[in-house]
Amino acid sequence: MRILYVAELVGKAGIYALKKALNVLKTRFTWDFAIVCADGATGGNGLGRSHAAYINKLGANAITLGECCFYKKDLTENIEKIPFVLRPENLNPQAPGIGSKIFKTDEGKIAVVVLMGQNGFNRLHVNSPFTVLPDANQKYVPSISKKQHSQARQNIPSLLERLKKQTPYIIVDFHAQASAEKKTFFYAADGHCSAVIGSHTRVQTSDETILSGGTAVISDAGRTGSIQSVGGCEIKSRIQEYLTGIPDWTRDAWEAPELQGVYLELGKDGKALSIERIRHPVQMP
Repeated sequence: MRILYVAELVGKAGIYALKKALNVLKTRFTWDFAIVCADGATGGNGLGRSHAAYINKLGANAITLGECCFYKKDLTENIEKIPFVLRPENLNPQAPGIGSKIFKTDEGKIAVVVLMGQNGFNRLHVNSPFTVLPDANQKYVPSISKKQHSQARQNIPSLLERLKKQTPYIIVDFHAQASAEKKTFFYAADGHCSAVIGSHTRVQTSDETILSGGTAVISDAGRTGSIQSVGGCEIKSRIQEYLTGIPDWTRDAWEAPELQGVYLELGKDGKALSIERIRHPVQMP
């Protein structure tokens, strides 16, 4: 199974870079499934309904969101009707939408999961992402009794256990702020999924690797949009925010657009065979 993961789209430049780069990338890579993180696609924060449809039309089989998942009202009101858009799985069950799904491809089924970290987010609160891991309480909290462990799980298999019964291919988009939380989750998840791809910071890291259990990881896949910017947003507006304290994420930057992300190859057992970082500059018209 081969997967293309496109790092977070930021603003119109991000969508433009996606549109222009995908056809060129097809001459270099062949993928069976494409995942696009679009948490900042509309105005630098959130995703609008029309943008979701357009990104899907461009070739995204699954669209992932993070802390900005409910920033756009038109998407929030219709997210139940858009099966390819995933918000964080570890939100409370009352939240609209879904955080994990099994998709069908020509090479078999693939599961995509979105999890959100707990550190550094103020507007959206989530449950611990570690609870989706098999036997998390029993393995990593040795003082817990078997009775407590049973009560904690309520005899319900963890999310990754349930997904693994249906497919060996499981991709986790871990939308988190703190690198320590990401690294810790990588090691806890090793062997339980095919890959954990970090997102949110919009800066591509160079620590891609395959852990001993066969799980491919990277702290952050980067961003798709303007690279000569502050997180894809106009530099001047970001400086003004620090000076005035007035938030302004609505001004897109267009300088040096680029598609960033990772390309994954997975074996038939679901373990990662390779992970490759992608940086593809896009020419302005």
